[in-house]
Amino acid sequence: MRKLYVFDTTLRDGEQSLGITLNVKEKLEIGRQLVKLGVDIIEAGFPASSPGDLESVRTLARELKGVIICGLTRAVEQDIDICAEALRLAEHPRIHTGIGVSPIHMEMKLNLNPDQVVERAVSAVKYAKKYVSDVEFYAEDAFRSDPAFLARVIEAVISAGATVVNLPDTVGYASPWEYGELIGYVIQNVKNIEQATVSVHCHNDLGMATANALAGIKAGASQVEGTINGIGERAGNTSLEEVIMAIYTRRDGYGVKSKVNTREISATSRLVSRITGVTVPAHKAIVGANAFMHASGIHQDGVLKGRETYEIIKPETIGVPQNLISLSARSGRHALQYRLEELGYSIEGAQLDDVYQRFLQLADLKKEVLDQDLYVLMGDSENPASNIVLQNMSIATNGLGQATATVILEIEGEVFTDAACGNGPVNALFNTIDRITGNLATLEDYTLKSVTRSSEALGEATVKLRYDNGRLVVGKGFSTDIIQASAKAYINALAK
Repeated sequence: MRKLYVFDTTLRDGEQSLGITLNVKEKLEIGRQLVKLGVDIIEAGFPASSPGDLESVRTLARELKGVIICGLTRAVEQDIDICAEALRLAEHPRIHTGIGVSPIHMEMKLNLNPDQVVERAVSAVKYAKKYVSDVEFYAEDAFRSDPAFLARVIEAVISAGATVVNLPDTVGYASPWEYGELIGYVIQNVKNIEQATVSVHCHNDLGMATANALAGIKAGASQVEGTINGIGERAGNTSLEEVIMAIYTRRDGYGVKSKVNTREISATSRLVSRITGVTVPAHKAIVGANAFMHASGIHQDGVLKGRETYEIIKPETIGVPQNLISLSARSGRHALQYRLEELGYSIEGAQLDDVYQRFLQLADLKKEVLDQDLYVLMGDSENPASNIVLQNMSIATNGLGQATATVILEIEGEVFTDAACGNGPVNALFNTIDRITGNLATLEDYTLKSVTRSSEALGEATVKLRYDNGRLVVGKGFSTDIIQASAKAYINALAK
C-alpha cells in the first residue's frame, strides 16, 4: 500500500478564516498536539504576511521535532526569503510556494498570460530550492484550470525541483468523480510525475471536500491537506479526521495507509475547538458529541446486542473511552487521575493537586462529574493565570429587561469595585467590566451553551472581542452559573 502523507494546515489555512490571530503559545500548543496525532507535515503559517506569523513559524520550526514544518509563500522572492529565514532552525523544513493557474486567476488576479505564469512558477521553485531541498508547489485553482495547461505547469515545476505538487480545488467547485479524473489526468500526462508526490487540497463550499479528497487519493494522490474540525476559508477545508477515519475504516478501499495515531483525534479536536473558539457541531462526523450516540429504540436494541450493528467505528479508536467510572465529590485523586489518563491527559504532582481542587469545587455543585466536564476542567486548568481575577459579582433585575451589575475585580493585585446598568444581566455585567478595565474593544460575538444535558450542567460561554487594529480575541468561561461563565469568558478575552 502507498504511504499517505498527512499535511495539516489548521495553523495556516484554518487560522486565516477565523478572523483571529492565534498567538505563538496557542500555535505551539496545537502544534505539539499535532505531533502527538502523528501528522507528517504542519503548515505553520504564512511568514511574509505579518510579524506575528513570522515569529510563530520560527518558533514552531525551532521547537517541534519529528515532523516537517512548512511555510507558505507567494511566487515572490521576498516571500521566499522571509519564509526561509523563519524555517532556518527546522529539523525538516519545507517551503510551499505557488501561483494561480486557472484562466480567471491568470486574467483577473495576476494579469499574466500562460507563458508568464509558467515562467514565474519555475522561477519561484528554483529560488526556493536554494534554501531547502523540500519544495511544494501549489497550482492555485487547479480544478478550474485547463487540464493540458495544468499538466504543463506541473511538469515544468517538477523539472525545476518541486518535490510535492499540490492540485487544489481552491473554491470547492469540484465533484468527487471530476476531481478524481483531474488527479488521474495529471498522473497519466505529466512525464516526470514519479519524481514528486501528488497532493490534494479541497475546500467545502459545496459540502464535498472530504469526498473530493478521498477521490483524489483513490486516483493516485499520496498527500492529503486539510484542517482539524474542517475549519478554513468560507465553508471550510477538508476535515482531516474524516479522511483519516474513512481510510482507517475502509482499509482496502483506497490503497493507502498513514502513520496517524487515531486515538489522539478526539483530544486534538477538542484542543483546536477550545483555542480557536470554533464550536464543533454535535452532529459533526467523527468528533461531534452525537457521533456515537444512539437515540432510536431500534438502534439502541441493536447496539446492546452487538455494537457493529450500528457502529462502524469504536469510540475508543479515536480516543473516546468506554470504561464507565462515576466521579463525584467522594472520588479521590487516584480515581480522577485514572479517568483523566483514559481521556488522554497525563498529570501528576502539583498539577494533579491543582486540578483535583478544581474538580472538588465542581463536584460540590454537581451530583456527578461527566467526561465532558473533565474536558472543560482540563481546558480551564491549562489557561495561564490571568492578571484579572473575578472576586465577586451580583446582579439585580427589575423584571422589565433592565439589570444592574456590581462587580469586584482584582487587577494585578489591586481590587476595583464598580456597577453599571444594561439591557439584561449579561449586558450590565459586560458594561461594568468595561468601566473597571477601560476596555474599548467591540463585542463581536457571544455564545452560551451547556456542556452536558442535565439541569445542573456546566455552562460554556464564548466571547469574541474586536479591537481597533482589527485583532479579534476569543475568551472562554465555564461555570454551573451561566452569568458567572459569561463574566469569566469576557475577562479571559480581556486578559489576552
